[in-house]
Amino acid sequence: MIKVLHTGFFSTIQDWGRTGYRNKGVPVSGVMDRYSAAMANALLENEETDALLEITMTGPVLTFDAPTFIAFTGADLPATLNDNPIEAYHVHKVNTGDTLSFGKFRSGFRCYLAIKGGFLSEKVLGSRSFYRPITAENRIKAGMELPFRTYENFTPKITTIKAASLFEETELDVQPGPEYEILSEKQQKELLGSEFTIAKENNRMAYQLTQNLDAHSVNMLTSATLPGTVQLTPSGKIIILMCDGQTTGGYPRILQLSQRAISILSQKKFGDSIAFRLY
Repeated sequence: MIKVLHTGFFSTIQDWGRTGYRNKGVPVSGVMDRYSAAMANALLENEETDALLEITMTGPVLTFDAPTFIAFTGADLPATLNDNPIEAYHVHKVNTGDTLSFGKFRSGFRCYLAIKGGFLSEKVLGSRSFYRPITAENRIKAGMELPFRTYENFTPKITTIKAASLFEETELDVQPGPEYEILSEKQQKELLGSEFTIAKENNRMAYQLTQNLDAHSVNMLTSATLPGTVQLTPSGKIIILMCDGQTTGGYPRILQLSQRAISILSQKKFGDSIAFRLY
């Protein structure tokens, strides 16, 4: 087990999410930045979809009760193992009794801690991803114990990879959404030709943008949405649904982000800039 001594700001167990339940109103959930998460699992030769710890903004303090191997990727969070600094994008051996600590991010916003064999928390509807009320918890808590499989020995084929620059990118690849054509020519030009700023209202459910488009009066039936769906409220507010976002919505769906764009956006924080680019 891994014992959680301190939680950090917001840390959750996530895998690739739960599929096949959106018709019941259950979000996909899963890792926000699939690109970084996949690299962490790849270093440990895990399955791409194995569960990791998604760490947001500031990291936890964890103690291990058995040996294993770890790797972490994504946002630049300083980390120490028994108070000795360790590198991201690198495989590290962890021994019984070792303590892993993370600090506050220096760039990016979400970091992914992978463990050899993946975290083995309970599966609910086919996924280990935290999402209340589907799971008992929505984040790790102090005193919680996180199960994993012991590994005394492991010789990785690759021990380190080049750090990703994903969180330095600002352009989000998008496709027109089902209601894109309701936008005026002026709104379309502003949407695809302007720089937008991440608002304070951003989390695993949705990201809001500071700048608005013109208000509209389009009424529509509640329709299906996906992670990466860009909605436009009647007041002109732009909302981008993320992994824990609702499965339906009544606002026009003006754009749809690519999976890579979702990963890029997930590494943005309040005040960061983004732009949309049709592909």
